[in-house]
Amino acid sequence: MADDVQPPENDPDHQPSGTLALLKRRPVQVLAIATMLATTAGLFLYVGGFFSTGRLSGARMTDEIEIGGGGPHAGFRRAHAKGICIAGSFVGSAAGRTLSKAAVFNGDVVPVTGRFAVGSPDPYGKDQDAGVRSMALRLQPAGAQEWRMAINDTPGLAVSTPQDFYENAVASAPDPTTGKPDPAKVKAFLARHPETVAFKARMTAKPMASGFANDSYNSINGFIFVDPNGKRQLVRWSMQATDPFETLSPDLRKGRSANYMFQDLIARVAKAPVKWRLVATIAEPGDPNKAAEIWPENRKKVDMGELVIDHVEPEARGNCQDVNFDPLVLPAGIEPSDDPIPFARSAVYAESFRRRAGERKPPSAVTGRSAGSAR
Repeated sequence: MADDVQPPENDPDHQPSGTLALLKRRPVQVLAIATMLATTAGLFLYVGGFFSTGRLSGARMTDEIEIGGGGPHAGFRRAHAKGICIAGSFVGSAAGRTLSKAAVFNGDVVPVTGRFAVGSPDPYGKDQDAGVRSMALRLQPAGAQEWRMAINDTPGLAVSTPQDFYENAVASAPDPTTGKPDPAKVKAFLARHPETVAFKARMTAKPMASGFANDSYNSINGFIFVDPNGKRQLVRWSMQATDPFETLSPDLRKGRSANYMFQDLIARVAKAPVKWRLVATIAEPGDPNKAAEIWPENRKKVDMGELVIDHVEPEARGNCQDVNFDPLVLPAGIEPSDDPIPFARSAVYAESFRRRAGERKPPSAVTGRSAGSAR
């Protein structure tokens, strides 16, 4: 998970159209919309801890993340703590405009800011120890609603519910006496969660890209894309690298510096902008909307545009350090689905931001910037 509690500067047409407008729709549409709104509200309440005193909340989940990371690291994100800020642009494709009416796909150049990070709560950890990389983006079309995303290079997630995420974090927390997870607790959790075993197998089989620039990043969760005619489709997406894929052997990785992936990214962007294609995958009836389950490879894919990153710089107050990459900051044309994970991520990101915003942030492990234009 990655972390401005400040709301996006959305324009008025993002607001609900009102009861009168809803009643003009056909009854089936009204029921579908009402169901979606009720589900969305319920998921917010669930992760907010409003249904019972024992219910999960963003604070409880963040507490457990801190425990798993050896305690809070003041001033940093509670997860994916080690990162670097990026900037560039996005241009949507004509095909993208047929799938979503969101303004980011209208073909104009959309300014982008964001962050690359590794999946660890330790802001000074070694890149060699990182098994997960993330890309967080904030797309801000002129005069229109922005889109934020936090995407990972993993094939799905290890679990599909906030409760399972929490229990996994508890089972994986270091034992105070050994500094390592209790094997018995981990074994018991895996015995109850075959989907987590399957995820670990996918991660083991997946070749690791040599760095950020030639890696691809997945939405993990399902979202609803709404086209200009109102058609709604369940979609996942991926930022697919255009740099040639290559990997590093374990020996080569071991011999690199502790910040080698970030240093390689700075050097790569200094040579030329790095590019990705945004590719959406459309679900078919019966496809599971669960983060731990993967859709078949033969699903229809739509190339929705190109992301270009031409600038990187260390985190500091005033740049991406102050942005919460909440996956529920969505423009008209993209909506949350009934997948509960984004709602939990939203709650945790907000709590993480609240905590670190009141703390002094020490210097980041990553220093230096690309030769790209200043942002």
